[in-house]
Amino acid sequence: MAQIRLQGPEVDLEEPTLIEGFPGLGLVGKIATDHFVRELDMRYYASVDCDGLPRIGAYRGGDRTARPPVRLYVSEEHDLFALQSDVPITSDAVNTVADCVTEWIVEAEATPIYLSGLPAEREGTPDLYGIGTGDAGETLEAHDIAIPPEDGVITGPTGAFLNRAAHRNYDSVGLVVESSPQFPDPEAASVLIEAGIAPIADLEIDVQDLLDRAEEIKAKREQFAQQMQQIGQEESSQAQPLRMYQ
Repeated sequence: MAQIRLQGPEVDLEEPTLIEGFPGLGLVGKIATDHFVRELDMRYYASVDCDGLPRIGAYRGGDRTARPPVRLYVSEEHDLFALQSDVPITSDAVNTVADCVTEWIVEAEATPIYLSGLPAEREGTPDLYGIGTGDAGETLEAHDIAIPPEDGVITGPTGAFLNRAAHRNYDSVGLVVESSPQFPDPEAASVLIEAGIAPIADLEIDVQDLLDRAEEIKAKREQFAQQMQQIGQEESSQAQPLRMYQ
């Protein structure tokens, strides 16, 4: 049984979407998910207590409350869950955590949107690509999200989630955005939000604050991004061409 421990009233959403925010390349998934939690004033819904997750307490500046490092948030108004993580997942825990959370996703009948960065030296707006499992390809087509131009893989927790979804053949979306391979990338996260997550989840959300705070976010998250760059592929979610993975 998935060890998702409620921290408030249970909800019964009709067709919920889940945004996954485990840290990875450019921290794009984490930055995007944190933005949704903040901008939509999402409620702390449940703690994620899967085997292998670090037993630490996380807290925020200006707030005395300590919480587990991986949490679920909910917005009943927007039919939305968000999976927020303040820590990377070690390689020996990736599969356990993916199995644990997947069980809850299936029980909640949620459609997950998994997020990953693709290392790229770019000029201009980052390109966004979409992949899916089950019938999610139809959703991507409906929103005109581009097909990846070459073979590739997604590693880390996000890759493990997509692997579980593919094996079980339930609908899930994977969004891949060109991202800085070295630094936090709020611009790439804003593309994930505006061109991917928001239209798929039928949401309206302003990203201007995210762009205005880009330098602040980069400064606060730079050390975390460097740590993610240094750890192994199994711990850091990222997309990469298949020729580089083999």
